[in-house]
Amino acid sequence: MAYQGPVHAPALEAPLAAFRTAAAYLGDLAAVERAIGLVEREAPGRDAALARGLAIATTLAELGLDAAALQASLLRPGCEEGLPLARVEEVAGSEVARLVGGVQRLEHIRWDHLEQEASENLRKMFLAIASDIRVVLIALAERLHVLRGLDARPEAERRGLARETMEVYAPLANRLGIWQMKWELEDLAFRALSPDIYREIKRLLADKRTARTAAIDEVIALLQSKLREAGIAGRVSGRPKHIYSIYKKMQRKRLGYEHIYDVSAVRVIVDRLEDCYAVLGMVHGQWTPIAGEFDDYIAKPKGNDYRSLHTAVVGPDGKPLEVQIRTQQMHDYNEYGVAAHWRYKEGASRADKRFDAKINLLRQLMAWQREVTVAPGEGAAEGGEPELAHAMRTEIFADQVYVFTPTGDVVDLPQGATPVDFAYRIHTDVGHRCRGAKVNGQIVGLDHQLQTGDRVEIITAKQAKPSRDWLNPQLGYVHTASARQKIKVFFRQQQRDSAIAQGREIVERELKRLGLEARGVESIVPFYPKYAELGDLLAAIGFGDIVPQSISTRLLEWLELERAAQQPLAVTASPESSSNKGAAQVSIGGVDDVMSHPARCCNPVPGDDVVGYITRGRGLAIHRVDCSNARTEQEPERWMPLSWGARRGQSYPVGLQIVAEDRAGLLRDIAEIVAQEGVNIANTSAVKSAREQSSIITLQLEIRSSEQVVRIMGRLERMPGTRSVRRVAA
Repeated sequence: MAYQGPVHAPALEAPLAAFRTAAAYLGDLAAVERAIGLVEREAPGRDAALARGLAIATTLAELGLDAAALQASLLRPGCEEGLPLARVEEVAGSEVARLVGGVQRLEHIRWDHLEQEASENLRKMFLAIASDIRVVLIALAERLHVLRGLDARPEAERRGLARETMEVYAPLANRLGIWQMKWELEDLAFRALSPDIYREIKRLLADKRTARTAAIDEVIALLQSKLREAGIAGRVSGRPKHIYSIYKKMQRKRLGYEHIYDVSAVRVIVDRLEDCYAVLGMVHGQWTPIAGEFDDYIAKPKGNDYRSLHTAVVGPDGKPLEVQIRTQQMHDYNEYGVAAHWRYKEGASRADKRFDAKINLLRQLMAWQREVTVAPGEGAAEGGEPELAHAMRTEIFADQVYVFTPTGDVVDLPQGATPVDFAYRIHTDVGHRCRGAKVNGQIVGLDHQLQTGDRVEIITAKQAKPSRDWLNPQLGYVHTASARQKIKVFFRQQQRDSAIAQGREIVERELKRLGLEARGVESIVPFYPKYAELGDLLAAIGFGDIVPQSISTRLLEWLELERAAQQPLAVTASPESSSNKGAAQVSIGGVDDVMSHPARCCNPVPGDDVVGYITRGRGLAIHRVDCSNARTEQEPERWMPLSWGARRGQSYPVGLQIVAEDRAGLLRDIAEIVAQEGVNIANTSAVKSAREQSSIITLQLEIRSSEQVVRIMGRLERMPGTRSVRRVAA
């Protein structure tokens, strides 16, 4: 839509002119004008929406944001009033619509739990939701606009908004280094929360902020002139201290207003360490130092390694002036290192180094945004997006996810967490009674991986009954150690008889899957020498201390030992193994990496002719063939020939039988699962049962390890329509 001239109220002419002046640096004002036209012609309550959008966009234009961010800030109030997001995308493009949608997602955050830890999570959530930092900046500008009109709101609402600002918005502006937005947010919120104290400090300041700013500008000009005369390379910046900052310092140091000497301050940044002290002498020669207000944090850095010279002098207007002097290296460390200004000011008691690093990255991006304006078509990243915008869209908070409860509370979880992890994080009882989950209103599986911004609702049963499958890492139901521990504790609290019965059921199921049900439950006892009795072992399985995957793996290893015993091998030495006389790596029937150890009675080494004895729970004991213990005739079925140094990568055949509902694409899905494990299918056959509407698929796989068999069987069992998966003779 082309902009077709004004249809707004005359009162909006001045805000429009101010905005255009602030946004004059943009190379493409036409896109911004189209956004203004869209609000004027299609947004419900167009004048109010346009007035609010112009105020927000002007703030962002003063920060130097790009055209897409300004369009989004102009259109956001209209979308709140009912302008469809689809229409925004049609007129302004997908990037602008994405920014508007990102700000809308932030509205789901619940702000009424603002204790210290909760506030920190909310601030992280705020940043994590916005994969594009411009979303955060638009939200901050919106909050600033709200606070500027706070006097028109009821008392309770004023205090609530002010408290939210102090706890969440102002710290975010602080962390991102947007100082001009930070001080205004804090002062406006402070005025609403403590109006009497605010007015008193304002009275004590006497001068208007503009007058104090003018005085600082005079000091900056004088110092820059002195630096040039002395031949010192450096830059000078300054700021008047805002009301809330003065109040905080009075509270922190228990001082009266008359003892606050940094109401106004300037900072001098030079290239060399020796220049710091030269500038200090210059400052003290120009103005009278205030006794007791000099700190040399270069010679004696603070505990967090903050380094700078601080002094206070009587300024040219006869009022106290603080001067900070440091090198560029010190400044960069103080701003972005462990001594960052925001960490010092907020007085955090516990460091979060990973989070700090991400905040520092965001602040550097903000610095680039202020220093560099990319002209249209220049500095474009792949796909045509400006390089800076492309950098700002990086997924900075990828290691954590922040999700909502149905009531709007924020829960932080590690990346990869599932609804089961979420349920146990809410409450142990909720986890025990979890039966299903909804994410953003849609039913999902309990192995669904949650994403930042998801709204999660747990479907619970009346009785606590967690599933033992949740403890199987191959199934992916539980990601966090805390949830896994709580599940184990639940099963330990059950009666032993019940645990034994459930353990027996699990073992019988695994034996059936592997085609070994004829061997009986007792056959697994030798694999677990820690448990002297079958009942103890079954109870441990029932309690979840031993997962079904472990049982399957050990049974499969036993099968391969038996298979190898039936195929006598010539004993050969591997050159690789013979070079390492301390090794005890053996091969049985082409299967390498068998759990084994050299027998102490004969101490065999690679190159010796050896035989193996299957122990109870310790794998194979390797004996030389001439060892006296190897000649015993006791338990001859436990002795088998060995070969040193089987080649890496050798495989052995395994047969699997899958019974599944007959459907198109069944063989393709099976083949894809097997291929994803890097396993070759040597042979396959399929039989269709029309009466039962099922297919029986038999595979012969070339397997390199028993763990591969377990993983493939587990994934095949979870395939839609699968009725059973079991091992058969290859």
